[in-house]
Amino acid sequence: MQKKHSIAFTEVTPTAKIAADTHGGRAKCLQRLIRLDLPVPRTIALPFEAVHALAAGEMLDMKRLLAPFGPDALLSVRPSSEDPDWGGPGAILNIGMNDARHAALSRSLGREAATALYLRFVQAFAVHVARLDAEMFDQRGEDGEAALAAALAAYEAETDEQFPQDPAHQLSEVLRSMARAWEGTSARLLRQARGAPADAGLGLVVQQMALGVGPGESGSGVIQFIDETTGEPCIKGRYLSQSQGRDALVQSKGALYLTKDPRGPSLEERAPECFTALIEYGRTIRTRLREEMQIEFTIENGRLHVLDAVRLRRSPRALLRSVVALAEDGIIPREEALCRIDPHALTELLHPQIDPEAPREVLLEGLGASPGAATGRIVFTAEAAQAAEAQGEGAILVRRETTPEDVRGMHAARGVLTEKGGMTSHAAVIARGIGVPCIVGASAMSLDLREHRITLEDGRVLGEGDLITIDGTSGEVLGGAVPLLEPALDDAFNSLMRWADAARDIGIRANADTPGDARMARTFAAEGIGLCRTEHMFFEEDRLTLMREMIFADAPEDRAAVLERLLPLQRADFEELFEIMQGQPVCIRLFDPPLHEFLPATREGLRELAEALDLPLSDVTRRVEALKEFNPMLGMRGVRLGITIPEIYDMQARAIFEATAEIARKGGTVVPEIMIPLVSARREVEIVKTRIDSTAAAVRTETGQDFAWRLGVMVETPRAALRAGDIAPNAEFLSFGTNDLTQMAYGLSRDDAGRFMSQYVRLGVFDEDPFHRLDTEGVGELLMIGAERGRAARGDVVLAVCGEHGGNPESIEFCRKAGFDYVSCSPFRVPVARLAAAQFALREAAGRKKSKLSQRLMEVFARPAE
Repeated sequence: MQKKHSIAFTEVTPTAKIAADTHGGRAKCLQRLIRLDLPVPRTIALPFEAVHALAAGEMLDMKRLLAPFGPDALLSVRPSSEDPDWGGPGAILNIGMNDARHAALSRSLGREAATALYLRFVQAFAVHVARLDAEMFDQRGEDGEAALAAALAAYEAETDEQFPQDPAHQLSEVLRSMARAWEGTSARLLRQARGAPADAGLGLVVQQMALGVGPGESGSGVIQFIDETTGEPCIKGRYLSQSQGRDALVQSKGALYLTKDPRGPSLEERAPECFTALIEYGRTIRTRLREEMQIEFTIENGRLHVLDAVRLRRSPRALLRSVVALAEDGIIPREEALCRIDPHALTELLHPQIDPEAPREVLLEGLGASPGAATGRIVFTAEAAQAAEAQGEGAILVRRETTPEDVRGMHAARGVLTEKGGMTSHAAVIARGIGVPCIVGASAMSLDLREHRITLEDGRVLGEGDLITIDGTSGEVLGGAVPLLEPALDDAFNSLMRWADAARDIGIRANADTPGDARMARTFAAEGIGLCRTEHMFFEEDRLTLMREMIFADAPEDRAAVLERLLPLQRADFEELFEIMQGQPVCIRLFDPPLHEFLPATREGLRELAEALDLPLSDVTRRVEALKEFNPMLGMRGVRLGITIPEIYDMQARAIFEATAEIARKGGTVVPEIMIPLVSARREVEIVKTRIDSTAAAVRTETGQDFAWRLGVMVETPRAALRAGDIAPNAEFLSFGTNDLTQMAYGLSRDDAGRFMSQYVRLGVFDEDPFHRLDTEGVGELLMIGAERGRAARGDVVLAVCGEHGGNPESIEFCRKAGFDYVSCSPFRVPVARLAAAQFALREAAGRKKSKLSQRLMEVFARPAE
């Protein structure tokens, strides 16, 4: 025997004890609307506890629940989860409709309206409560009376009983069905995927119906006051006469515009008093609820009712613009505005995005590795991408995987698509760094690089020159040109960034390898360049040939002669960077990669190199083979290369100092920061420092210009972190390169991790891909050790993080707590880092303020009574 549940349900009144964490967000919002004296129909809220008890089989006191509504009221039931984004069962309308109410309403509203109400309830009850086949209750095409009769007959045939006539029984069944639906396995998994905890509760709201059908002006609609895509102020929505719920949004035929419109009739013309009231309600709700809301309303015989108001779902650009507007209008403080924006969402504002309302033909899908959208013609080589750029045409570079030789093509292309790879593959990392949309791991395509064609799973073939659009956010490859929304770097964006800069307490620099990167860093207000990878400057065609000549030189003097020809090119690079950054710090990492990366890997490439160097193909092949390493990541690279072939670092140091002297001659000021890569021992730093000191002295003498510079170390090896106390006395800064440090700490290649990383994360081996989010426990401990020992040995040493993790909000939080001075990330992640840093500083300040208040209260209560 079922027992009645003793937990009290609550009528929603201005003073009722209702909270979002006990009754759900909808119930709390309705209470706020009632407090604003809006015409909300009578509503009762069931708390999470009561709904859980219903799902367990207990019964509520239905007589007591129905009493406030009176004997003839029709009711609706809607879900009320703590967060609207967690979803919930669909609303059920017109509870209480039965044969008697149908007859009574036929006399007062008219037969057609009463029948429509009854039919809607029978269909909803049969499908969502009795769980009968929906097709059996699809009576489209039949007139009202016949459709109602068919639906009642179908219900009786399927259940062997008449459709329930008792309103209390109807309501009880609806409540129990919705409660059980929420507690079901599939619903639980779905809401967990949306970020809800496994034990998230559901409230239910029982509300008296405002019918929206019948005599006079009756209907339903929704209204909002900004555009959900752009955030621009506007009056937007729909109204449909003789309708209920959100019918106006799904039934366009007969729907009215809200404001006067030359395309058709409007609510403003048909019911001007209701329209004026809605506009006033919208202003009140925005001001008092401090949010942009969508109002659901019903008009019953000319009388306006507000059924609900929900937080408007907005695109990231609309959310940012509306939140900034709320702050500028004095409705919310700037600090709250900063904390309302998810830093990750900013990436969508910095790149073109596919118009969400545009039609799209999805050809294939991969992993969205670098956000943004781009349209272009398919090309299969870096050279073809550069040629397309020279002709002013957009290209999408398609490769099986990218290599360092493809970087110049990636710069020229509007987007990159690869058949293989993961989120930390070469293509993904480089594309994010230069702000190019990229999709990797599109394994559903078959790529034929010899024939220059792509074969899709359905057999269709795409060739060079075919037009496609890639969405680096979703990972979709679309056919043809699709309408795009331009980046939203408007006044609202700039205001938010200014507020963030005023709040944050950690520096944000950008990784920039080219003048274009540096300009982008300036655009996003980076506080300097935290990592300039000079090797990327050598992949241009004219420099690549010189690099190869240097590699094949047999004697130091021959290498020096070739490097002397590279010197003016490198000097011009640095001078341009210094001019762009206008006195801001520029941290230049000396040459890092192994030399074999500059040599061709194909037979055709080797033959071309032999012709360029005027050497026998056999000699070139032997030299290339001799330079290959079993594990290049751990081989002859970084400082090891600088010590064994010192002419390279000598040339780079001279180029830096000559550029610095030239800026000084022109009246500018720059203090370059020179960073030694892949250090693992103090003596390595001492050797390189001695040669750089000598070069600096020589340039001062030759130019007659005095200048300052700083020397630092890129901490990428575990040993460098552990021996930071030895290294720091010779370094003015320690910049932790978390990409390589993660690889070496895990003994894991970033380029190969994609083969199993998703399975590791799924099985809980790792919480997250450590190349995507900083491992604060393992790699983070190395950072902490290095920071502590470095600072102990040299109190003024500057600490930084310059890997891809530098733009990750979770990494920024860790670096702040560890006392780092700045983080450096790709230019397009700088705004993300600025906002995240501000949010962490604000939350920490709020926590300190709350702690002080708690301490004061404890002191007050601890005092003896007088």
